[in-house]
Amino acid sequence: MNTRAGQSDSYGTAQAMATRRSNDPQPPDPMVSPDLVEAVRVRLARSGLEPTAARVASALRAERAVLGDAEVLAIARTLRADLIGAGPLEGLLAEPDVTDVLVNGAREVWIDDGRGLRRASVTFSGDEEVRRLAQRLAAAAGRRLDDASPYVDARLAGGVRLHAVLPPIAPEGTCMSLRLPSRRTFTLEELVPGVGAAALRAILAARLAFLVTGGTGTGKTTMLAALLSLADPGERLLLVEDSAELRPRHPHVVRLETRPPNLEGAGGVTLRDLVRQALRMRPDRVVVGEVRGSEVIDLLAALNTGHDGGCGTLHANNAADVPARLEALACAAGLSREAVHSQLAAALDVVVHLVRDPGGGRRRVAEICLLERGSSGLVTAVPALTFGPDGDVTSGPAAAVLAARCPEVPWSP
Repeated sequence: MNTRAGQSDSYGTAQAMATRRSNDPQPPDPMVSPDLVEAVRVRLARSGLEPTAARVASALRAERAVLGDAEVLAIARTLRADLIGAGPLEGLLAEPDVTDVLVNGAREVWIDDGRGLRRASVTFSGDEEVRRLAQRLAAAAGRRLDDASPYVDARLAGGVRLHAVLPPIAPEGTCMSLRLPSRRTFTLEELVPGVGAAALRAILAARLAFLVTGGTGTGKTTMLAALLSLADPGERLLLVEDSAELRPRHPHVVRLETRPPNLEGAGGVTLRDLVRQALRMRPDRVVVGEVRGSEVIDLLAALNTGHDGGCGTLHANNAADVPARLEALACAAGLSREAVHSQLAAALDVVVHLVRDPGGGRRRVAEICLLERGSSGLVTAVPALTFGPDGDVTSGPAAAVLAARCPEVPWSP
């Protein structure tokens, strides 16, 4: 793990430098020969040294090239991105609003900056360059990516999530997906106006257990971080995550992060392991960054044994599907259907469901629902508040119950 951490830190340093360079008015000099850049790259790669400006200048002298300061710095920037950074993607990763960078082979690069997917002007010279970058980033995270292991899911420094697939699994060329954590923590009012913000504040103040749900890219983690920022400063928050993405503005946060197994398949630490450890660390709120597997059993058990106010995120198509989604996860981990719904009825109170509007891609809260157990013994999600695309708020069957359970912060739809 120590060597992996050192390599990952190199990527984090390169990403930080990309952020600083985003305002640099000096682009790489187009008159610099690509052959010269490649010769310097090979020389530095053999030495294993970081491509600083001084070392690039030394390598240029060894190649008997005479260039000015601007050209040397331009080559140093290019080589730094190629050797220890994200190559041609470095500039995209530095853009403040970008959350996803998607590479579909050498000629297609897409980004999502909160306004939906759009194609970037960046391209690669060929699939070999994409493959080389994907393998280097995977190696920085201590993971293997080659013909014998043609796909990888890894975490880079700074919470960046990498997924890559090599041909022939991806027949059109090497594919990469880079998911960036939010650069800042939003306030609740920035994400949910008016009645919605008041209701969510009330839910948090009443210490109701809740899940933030939605599809991929709907802003679940961003919403959860904004809510946790409103928790009482005297509370101790235990965050359990696959990768450290939650960044609440709170004075007492303890983070636990999973660890993948090494190349021999040993040493892995799962979310379920960490949920169990979190319960022994005197938490006021147990937070699971994303509920996706057997850890749901330990989370439900924890919320049933005095650990109120717990929360997390869950992938779901709509709020009504949440009980079935939790049932599927818990039953796969060994609980019976009846036991799941008994635990669920006592453990979780609220579902905050997010959607992403078609077209513009705006992310918003669509529903706030209460989880209620019916006469059949099964739990269902009953709408309390529904939010339209234009901001209209409609009260649902559970609105009065939600208001009664949140007396500390009064609100009315």
